[in-house]
Amino acid sequence: MKILGRSDRIDLPGLGLTNLHAKIDTGAYTCSLHCSRAEIIDGKLEFVLLDEEHPEFTGMKFVFPEFDRREVKNSFGEAEMRFVIKTTIKIYDHLIKAEFSLSNRGNLKFPVLLGRKILRKRFLIDVTEKDLSFQSKQTTL
Repeated sequence: MKILGRSDRIDLPGLGLTNLHAKIDTGAYTCSLHCSRAEIIDGKLEFVLLDEEHPEFTGMKFVFPEFDRREVKNSFGEAEMRFVIKTTIKIYDHLIKAEFSLSNRGNLKFPVLLGRKILRKRFLIDVTEKDLSFQSKQTTL
């Protein structure tokens, strides 16, 4: 079983994004992506990840014909309606299908949050470490 630290850089190959900063959060159940704008147009979910002030902002618009809308509790325990998409995460050599809720994480340090639903039975977490999979990827290049 591979080890992850308290944060890492992950790839989202289905979205064409690499080396995004992610917080590993065993207290959160699901995963979340920072999204400043999302709307339904002609029955499809259109959104832009991150925001103009974020250093990893690309301005790319994503369109998902399949999506869900769910009530999710935020870190303060308050319920809010969020769009949920399915995409693939790449960590180390693991390709993992995961659901991400889209939320405004603009005031938070990490644009991606990885919850225990995808971590369980795949990774051990060592909170004294960080960027372990990213370092592993750098050494193989």
